Amino acid sequence: MAKKLEGKVAVVTGASKGIGAEIARHLAAEGASVVVNYASSKAGADKVVADITAKGGKAVAVRGDVSKKADAEAIIDAAVKTYGRLDVLVNNSGVYEFAPIEQVTEEHFHRLFNINVLGLLLTTQAAAKHLKEGGSVINIGSGVSRVTPPNTAVYTATKGAVDAITGVLSKELGPKKIRVNSINPGLVDTEGARTLGVIGSEMEAGFVAQTPLGRAGRPGDIASVAVFLASEDAGWLTGETLLATGGLR
Repeated sequence: MAKKLEGKVAVVTGASKGIGAEIARHLAAEGASVVVNYASSKAGADKVVADITAKGGKAVAVRGDVSKKADAEAIIDAAVKTYGRLDVLVNNSGVYEFAPIEQVTEEHFHRLFNINVLGLLLTTQAAAKHLKEGGSVINIGSGVSRVTPPNTAVYTATKGAVDAITGVLSKELGPKKIRVNSINPGLVDTEGARTLGVIGSEMEAGFVAQTPLGRAGRPGDIASVAVFLASEDAGWLTGETLLATGGLR
């Protein structure tokens, strides 16, 4: 069977672990050559590349902080220099920290907005110069923009911004036949969620209790949706925000 993304080139930001790593693996399994971006975890990114190449796929690890314009441009340039083109951008880089309103600080605000929002804009800006007709930009938002849980004012604000940007850029890039969509996951069992102590906590239990499919998500649940949005199967979708939450909303 022909692979859905044969001959395509994809950049996945924040792909050294968690959802980003699994998206990179899934895109490569469908034939895409993948740039695995990381900010600090070279070992994690190298492992993702090794996983991909061990199965006959193509991937390279590229360091870069998406919230810095020069780095964002370098990440995209690496894809074009290595593979000659760019077809798919997955804006997955993100950080999350939770705090009640009394504990919100300027540092907390700027850290989250710089990576989750400015980083997405800078990377898309760089990619738009190279994407051609049929190109796909996939933003990783969050179900929190619908659920609006307490103690997440800044994080939820960044993901609300991602929803809005997805709509705006779908209109800006639509005339070039470039699609822009967002995947908004619910709670997903990742290294980050475990480090924060969410998995196994009352917060997880609360989310699962409200989720019709009755469990936390897995990175592969999100990665398969990314493959769909990257492929021609989603050729008539743009400006969409897909809730990948097991029904939580």
